[in-house]
Amino acid sequence: MGTQHDKQHTKLQGKPQEKPDRKRKGPNLFQLVMVALVVAAVTKELQKDKEDRTWHGTVAGFVPYEFRVPTAERFRERVWDPEGEHLLSPHVFGVGWTLNLGRVVELVKRRVENAREDAAPA
Repeated sequence: MGTQHDKQHTKLQGKPQEKPDRKRKGPNLFQLVMVALVVAAVTKELQKDKEDRTWHGTVAGFVPYEFRVPTAERFRERVWDPEGEHLLSPHVFGVGWTLNLGRVVELVKRRVENAREDAAPA
């Protein structure tokens, strides 16, 4: 066991300090909400007649879900759509949204072009 003086001396020497154990023992609120949304979406589909199940839609009024097998076309639509008007689109598979990287790249390109035009001598 070290004294208070030893601990301060160690701190001054730059040696790593003992960190309090901050690991959580269970799921956090975000994880619980996500699990609840997945359960709600699956339940919503299972309550439909078998021929009416689409395995995609919204749950909780606005959260999109997509449980169909992912396709390259859907991936391009949702993850790489530079001309799309939204930065977020429904996941290719799962519950929630994904970032439309194509749109982000397009917006960055426009900003860079505008900055170059503004910086160009007249």
